[in-house]
Amino acid sequence: MSRSQAIKAAKGRTIHRELEDQGIYVQSHGVKTLKEEIPEAYKDVSQVVEVVHEADLAKKVARLKPLGVLKG
Repeated sequence: MSRSQAIKAAKGRTIHRELEDQGIYVQSHGVKTLKEEIPEAYKDVSQVVEVVHEADLAKKVARLKPLGVLKG
C-alpha cells in the first residue's frame, strides 16, 4: 500500500491508540504524518526476512519488537 493509500485507509481510525495498544510508543508532528504509519502500509516483516534468509542474503539471528514511532 502506498503512503497516500495508507492515509485514505486510516480515515476515521485512531492510529495513535492502535499503536499504543500494541505497546508501541508514538510521537508525531501531526495526524497526517502518523496516518502514514498504519501497519497495513508495510510489508509483513516475517515474510521479507524469510525471503532474504532463503536467498542467503542475510542470516536470521534475532527477532525484534518495535518500541516506538517518531514522525516529524
